[in-house]
Amino acid sequence: MGDHIPDLLDGIGVSLAYFGVGALVLAAGFVVLDLLTPGSLRQHVFIDHRPNAAALHAASAIALSIIVVTVMVNASDELLLGLVDVAVYGILGIIFQAVTLVILELVVPGRFRDLVAAPTFSTASLAVAATLIAVGAVNAAAIA
Repeated sequence: MGDHIPDLLDGIGVSLAYFGVGALVLAAGFVVLDLLTPGSLRQHVFIDHRPNAAALHAASAIALSIIVVTVMVNASDELLLGLVDVAVYGILGIIFQAVTLVILELVVPGRFRDLVAAPTFSTASLAVAATLIAVGAVNAAAIA
């Protein structure tokens, strides 16, 4: 029982550290997605309730979460190295998402950027969302 409390406190500290780095990766992913889409993504998703913008944001968050969780599960036993791994692979995931969005913009008909602010749902946003999640899953598999 005597060792349990210090171990529990250490575990809480480790959890908080990983949560903090993971949250920073998700926030950075949102910022990059915002830069790649017209207007304010925050405005489109949380204020104007644009369904296509919400689909893209949700897919990006899911994809990055898959990467972050995979890194955490496979992280070094040394806390600092594990946190660095989460940050590095998270940033790499953000870069892969950005490159994917640029490629999609070049190769698919129409412009997904025009869909972001549209007030009506478009099935094209699901295709882009699924692609982002697939890129995140492939990235995570490459980590493991």
